[in-house]
Formats: sequence, structure tokens, C-alpha cells
Amino acid sequence: MTGLPAGGSPAKPARSDAIPVQPGPAPAGTGSVWDVDAVILLVEDDAGDALLVEEMLADSELDSALTWCKTLTEARRFLAGSRTPCCVLLDLHLPDVFGLDAVTQIVESAPDAAIVVLTGRAEADTGLSAVATGAQDYLVKGRLDPEALGRSVRYALQRKQVERAAAALRANRLMAQENARLERGLLPVPLLHDDSFEAVARYEPGRAHALLSGDFYDVVQTSDGTVHAVIGDVSGHGAAEAALGVCLRVAWRTAVLCATGQLEQVRLLEEILVAERSDPHVFATVTSLAFAPDRRRVRVVRAGHPGLLLRSGARVTWEEPEPGMALGLVPGTGTARWSVSELSLPGDGRAVLFTDGLFEGRSGPGSRLGEEGLLAMARRHGSLAARAFVDALVDGAAGAASPYGGLADDVAVLHLGWGRSSGR
Repeated sequence: MTGLPAGGSPAKPARSDAIPVQPGPAPAGTGSVWDVDAVILLVEDDAGDALLVEEMLADSELDSALTWCKTLTEARRFLAGSRTPCCVLLDLHLPDVFGLDAVTQIVESAPDAAIVVLTGRAEADTGLSAVATGAQDYLVKGRLDPEALGRSVRYALQRKQVERAAAALRANRLMAQENARLERGLLPVPLLHDDSFEAVARYEPGRAHALLSGDFYDVVQTSDGTVHAVIGDVSGHGAAEAALGVCLRVAWRTAVLCATGQLEQVRLLEEILVAERSDPHVFATVTSLAFAPDRRRVRVVRAGHPGLLLRSGARVTWEEPEPGMALGLVPGTGTARWSVSELSLPGDGRAVLFTDGLFEGRSGPGSRLGEEGLLAMARRHGSLAARAFVDALVDGAAGAASPYGGLADDVAVLHLGWGRSSGR
């Protein structure tokens, strides 16, 4: 790397001022190249051509630092240490590389650099090939003038910025599509053989732009006519908790289909939680239900989970079946920490399960909706059909929390019962 030769007159010193700010917004998600210092790197082994380029830049409207390297090796070393936008004026005939390979090496070693290839008069086709290889523009040395050089540098920097923004946007879109496809595939589909049982669910993850969270639920009907349901909440937020929630849901469904009893189901979930969690402080709350085929009873096992709502006509009550310890707090002590409660179901009885994100959102400067607030809201909407009732609860809780940052936790709601409601 060296300063430009005098060529019969004193060489002008490289300037460090930034390229002047240009009007117009930068591409979304990026800062404009004109908002920061940008440097011009000339890679040229011919001293006469280097002086010509310097003179052209001095007479152009650009006001940017200029650095001269005689070899591609020097240029790559400079680019490796550069932290500002750079436009490389690249000759294709260098001592250590020849032809389009020079462009390829710059693209590979400094993908954020803009490249303007300098060619001879008879190399117009080579210039086009250089652009196809990764350069942003090319100039013919014998036709250089200050205006064309300045315009080419500006356009090359802007094109490189647009290319980077477009590539990032494409990558983000592809990732979002793949994540959405994966997460939708992991959401449960109730396994019901009797269409007289109604299962309505709503799922609202707390993670921005996500479809899954640490909350999980599932509904499965076994061959004896019993409808089993589970709802759970893995502590914490993020992809790891979402993956663990999916793991627990799949394990629960497998246990149900293998005719495992409710207490043993919960013990197995805890065993899997402890084996799969990445942090020993992670725990999960669970409520497991079994709707008897006689349609009069539901058996409940609670492991640290909130209570549930029972609906009968327009009447709504809050039920607190026998509580038990959350999964993972004191693992390895058998099923003695949980018990089975039995609730009676009226003919039109429905059970509504939910995770604590539904009622823990803020509803005032220093208050939360809470269980009492949720029950009061549920009673106001007690005459609604299942889907509308679930939506009213979630939307009401979200609306109350909206002035205070919205619901910060994940939310899952399950509305379950025999006999499809009609207009309630």
C-alpha cells in the first residue's frame, strides 16, 4: 500500500472527509452509505493510471479518502481492517491475480465492498462479465472523466447497499416462511372420534412474530369414548421453551394413546421435562382433564396450574380442583404430589382452561386483571357461543393491557364440552 506518485507534480494527499450526504431515504433496515465516512480503494499496479484516477477524483464532486494498493493481496489486507463503506476501483491486470478472478476474490473476502472495475478500451465485454461476477459497475480507462467516475462510485456504493438490503430481506422472508411452516405443523389437531364433543382453542404466543410459545395444549379421545385434554405452561419465553412445550405435548398424547393413567401421565411429563430442559430452574404447570363417556363427570389433575371456568347456560363459575406441585420443582418423588379431583358436569356443562398469561396482564398503572377480573369478564360474556366466548376473553384481556404494553406472556385457552353449542 502506498501514496500516489508525483508523476511530474506533487501528489495530492488522500482526503478523509466523508462523501457528501445525498437526499432520499436509505433502504429499509439499513443506514445510508452517505451517513458515514466512505473510502475509495484503488487497486492498480500502474503508477500512471493511478495518478490519472487520483486527478479525476480530485476534479469530481466526491470528497472522500483515497487509498492506493498495487496488489490484490495488499487490497484484501486493507479491506479486512476497514470498518467503513468502501468502493474498490479494481484493475483486472495485477501482479498477483489476472482477470475476473480479482473480482471473485474481492467479493469473497469483502462482500460488503462495492466494486467498480477499470478496463481497457478493448475490454468492454470483460467489464460486463465483471458485473455479472459481482461488481457493481465498470469504467473504460481511456474514457474516464471526473463526472463519470464520481457518478460510478456513488452508484456502486448505493447499489451495494440496496443489494445487501434486498438479500437480508429475502433471507428474513425465507426464514419466516420456514419457521411459520414448521410451527404450524407443530400446532395440535384435536384427535376426536365423536363429533358431539366440541373443542375450541385459541393460542397467542408472547414472542413477537412467533406462532408457538412455551404454552401447550392437546385434546385426544380414546377408544372407550373418554376425551382427554391437557393444557400446560413452560416457564420462560423463547424458542427453547416453545420446543420443550411441543415435546411435552407430543409425550402427553403418546401416553394417552397408550392408556396411561392421569397421574402417571403427569409423572412422565415431569421426567421428560427434567431430561430435556436446558436450565435446572425451568419448570412447567399442567392441568389434565378426562371427560367420562357418561358426559356427567370430568376428572382433573392439577400440577401448579391455575383453576378453570365451568359454564352452564349463561352461568360461569371459577373452580379450584385439588392443586398439586408444578413439574420440575422437586423431581423424582413419584406421583404423591398430585391427586385426581372429580367435577360434576351439568347436561350443558363446558370447561374452560387457560394459561396464566390470560389474567396476569396489566389492566391499570399498578394493577392486573387477575382471576377475579377474568371471572367478571367471563360472566359478562356468559351467553356467547364457544368461539365467541374464547375470543371475548382473549381480546378483552388484550384490550385491558393494551395501554400498558399489551399482554407480555403467552396465552392459551381451551373451551371443552359435550354437545355442540347452538347460539348460546
